[in-house]
Amino acid sequence: MTQARPKWTDRILRSKGWMAAAFAAVCVLAPLVDASDAIAAGTIRVVLYADIGTKYKSTVPLVTLQSEQGFSLGTGSAPLLNVPAKAQARASLDGFRVKVLETTLWTEAADAAKKLQSTSDKPQLFTISKNGAKVYQLYTGVYASEAAAKTGADRVAKAGLSIPAGQLPVVAGMKHLSAGTFSSQDGAEAALAEYRAAGLDAWLVLPAGLSASTPYSVWVGEAASDNELAVLQAAAAAAVPGRVLVTVDGSSSALIVRQDAGLSLSSEVQAPHYLLAGSEPKFIAGGNDAGIQVTEKSKRIYRGNMELSSLNGSLAVINEVSLEQYLYAVVGGEVSSSWHEEALKAQAVAARSYALSQGTRFDVANVVDTTLSQVYNGIGSEAPSIIKAVDATAGEVLKSGDKIVEAVFSSNSGGKTADPSEVWGNGGKMFVSVPSTGDTAAVVSAKKWYSLLLSNGVSGYAREDNIKLTGSKTAAGLEYATATTKDVNIRPLPLIESSVSGVGKLNPGENAVVLDIVYESGSYSWIRGPYTSAELLKSLQGKVTGTLPSSILNLQVTQRGPSGRAVQVKANGEVLKVKYPDMFRSAFNGLPSTLFDIVPAGSYTVLGADGATASIGSSTSAGVLSATGKVTAGGKGTVVMGMDAAARVVSGSTGFLFVGQGYGHGLGMSQWGVKGMADSGYDYRQILQHYYNNVTIVKE
Repeated sequence: MTQARPKWTDRILRSKGWMAAAFAAVCVLAPLVDASDAIAAGTIRVVLYADIGTKYKSTVPLVTLQSEQGFSLGTGSAPLLNVPAKAQARASLDGFRVKVLETTLWTEAADAAKKLQSTSDKPQLFTISKNGAKVYQLYTGVYASEAAAKTGADRVAKAGLSIPAGQLPVVAGMKHLSAGTFSSQDGAEAALAEYRAAGLDAWLVLPAGLSASTPYSVWVGEAASDNELAVLQAAAAAAVPGRVLVTVDGSSSALIVRQDAGLSLSSEVQAPHYLLAGSEPKFIAGGNDAGIQVTEKSKRIYRGNMELSSLNGSLAVINEVSLEQYLYAVVGGEVSSSWHEEALKAQAVAARSYALSQGTRFDVANVVDTTLSQVYNGIGSEAPSIIKAVDATAGEVLKSGDKIVEAVFSSNSGGKTADPSEVWGNGGKMFVSVPSTGDTAAVVSAKKWYSLLLSNGVSGYAREDNIKLTGSKTAAGLEYATATTKDVNIRPLPLIESSVSGVGKLNPGENAVVLDIVYESGSYSWIRGPYTSAELLKSLQGKVTGTLPSSILNLQVTQRGPSGRAVQVKANGEVLKVKYPDMFRSAFNGLPSTLFDIVPAGSYTVLGADGATASIGSSTSAGVLSATGKVTAGGKGTVVMGMDAAARVVSGSTGFLFVGQGYGHGLGMSQWGVKGMADSGYDYRQILQHYYNNVTIVKE
């Protein structure tokens, strides 16, 4: 659907009367403050997007904002414009871009934009009236420097786009010429029309620092260098001789008003697009009762204000929100709203303590919205039970001495929480390894899976609701099972993965040997792999120091910490050196936790009568003492039974299985353990003091 372009007067509301009334109506928070002062003011600053160097990087070229209520966009203390209820508005930096093409055909511009979407050169599509015609302008960017933009222009030129004859991708920059300031929108539009009629790019601008008597400006051009700006000035003077242009002070903050035509590349939809101009631009979308939706964040809606600024050459989007309202979303994002009230209270106090302990960890903000801090997904995560729990514990934090505890937590500790030495090597006296029997709450309703050996030698897993025992057993005492329905899939791991094919099928009447019964892989227990030597070596690259072997023939946990977590692993007898033990999770293809055993798929270990061990591979054989005397058993296909009566099959694979428990680093509070304790009748204070050592709960 094509939408008619609205007039400026339809989109920009800046009269003195409106400014006072609208700001009072929609801005519910005080002007934003620095991260160091936010907590003191009862608010918290959350990074949605920003490039903070080595500390954090999550960037986006633009953001699209929308609300069920109108909201203001301005400097915080002085709104510059109003975004009407339900209307979309976009914002991006006035930075180095590549102007890809200009055409009167929307489909031509949109088709080129579609081709660029999957590349690193992200498209932005605008529309403008020039020479009396509607024109579409396709850009890519923003780029951190002119050099980066030039490199981008070279890439775009080779991207196979259909670009109108006589045009080439060129670098556009942040150098502009000003046609002056104006006391009325009509006066500004008159100047704007003259330059556009002459075929020049020109835009209405809302400077942040101008007085209410001259609230408008008109800027011409987007040069990348002083030489380009001089050429532009000469051309503009010749085209519109009756007006004088002066160079815009590059440090001055302003909103350049453009019209976006790229909200959808399937059919033309337009919206205002505001470029944040200046060396340190900072603008604020004032919060309201309905919250502000950020399309690029999966259309999540957030309470509080949105600060839009520039950081390290990228657009920074920071949500400043009341601390307690932030917790409404955090607690709802971390645990289920259906959990016992005491579990929700424990999560609220831990989350509040963690947030308050962060200080200015992220320089311009206190926290980020991911698990690097705490999951924060906005209003959609809230629920009445969550709000009740947060309000019931308002202001309560964990303290050790006079300091608020950085109350870290993880999803499931697998039955025992971690000791600091098993995670990052630090954590202080507040963290010790403690039992977490409540973690089994995660598997109360989980299905069990049978580990089966089929008659053709294939082994895998089938879910309990598709299997029944026959009542017969093997000579070794292992149960036989059969299928309850036709063509039961035998899975490589005890979980359903739609993208992974089964390893075989079992039908009613066909018998399979039950090797073991396990829970479905989840947060409490899990199985990963088997990973080949090549897969493990690829994952280990960059995560371990020293030289890696050309092939991993043997992989063993050789040292464990107080909770049983792996703190040392050897490959071919050599220690794999990691910065800290918890890094083994990412080093081995993203394991859920470090509470794991490593099982070689193609071999098994034999303990001799003399106490010596030997590894038997799939291509070798071993002497076995059976009921009929000593026999020789082959490697591949051999069923091996451990002391716990669980059995497995030695396969022809040279890979390694990781069998473990828990999900996350395991330090501090276990969220599933909290649920288990709450369900057993413990209150939130008892729960917190179980998981955090020598702490007090105080109201700040």
